[in-house]
Amino acid sequence: MNKKIISLLALLLVWCTAGAQEVFEKRVYVSSAGDSLLYRVLPPENLKKGKKYPLVLFLHGAGERGNDNEKQLTHGGQMWLNPVNREKHPAFVLFPQCPSDGYWAYMARPTSFMPAEMPVEVPLSPIFQAVKELLDTYLARPEVDKSRIYVMGLSMGGMGTFDMAVRYPDIFAAAIPICGSVNPERLKAAKRVKFHIFHGDADEVVTPEGSRQAYKTLKTVGADVEYIEFPGCNHGSWNPAFNYPGFMDWLFAQKKKR
Repeated sequence: MNKKIISLLALLLVWCTAGAQEVFEKRVYVSSAGDSLLYRVLPPENLKKGKKYPLVLFLHGAGERGNDNEKQLTHGGQMWLNPVNREKHPAFVLFPQCPSDGYWAYMARPTSFMPAEMPVEVPLSPIFQAVKELLDTYLARPEVDKSRIYVMGLSMGGMGTFDMAVRYPDIFAAAIPICGSVNPERLKAAKRVKFHIFHGDADEVVTPEGSRQAYKTLKTVGADVEYIEFPGCNHGSWNPAFNYPGFMDWLFAQKKKR
């Protein structure tokens, strides 16, 4: 295959990706504090009146922060646009974007990601206050199934996933933190949330000790939790996680008991 054909195929792939991402509607939410939160939302395909749908809150990593309302779809966006997934698991999917100077669950980047050195007392950050308010607007919609609300995220977003499950355990039926970390002392509050935790054992950015300790603590308090560690995988463990057998099926099978 000559270079011209390869270049055309690469350009076509870029066009298709950009066009597909436009399926995610661009929105801006203004919080009660006056902060603007950029986000994308993917509604269920063929939304039917009177039917209730689950909702997924997706929290991106530090590298996708910004103000373009696009980069947050870099990792995971295409997964939700897969025609098989859209048909089999119709849902509302929210992709908020953290500003460049923010850090989801924390006021600033933690000085260490080792679990015992992660904060225990964590005030609600302004950006997460806006995310929670945004989530509340969707929870108020009659077409959202409040028993099937899920949160997932990678790296900084994995830490945010732990934080959301700790703060609002009555909201989330399931959580999927990928290559994140948390002080395990906080997790006792999240024992009624079901967890699938993913990490690479060769992660040099956020080492796997946080996920390992989270798994042990959640097991100890009686939570429904599974930990999957990928041998030889560095920080990009979201790639094998998204392709893990039954990833979507497990998530959408979880339902909150009321």
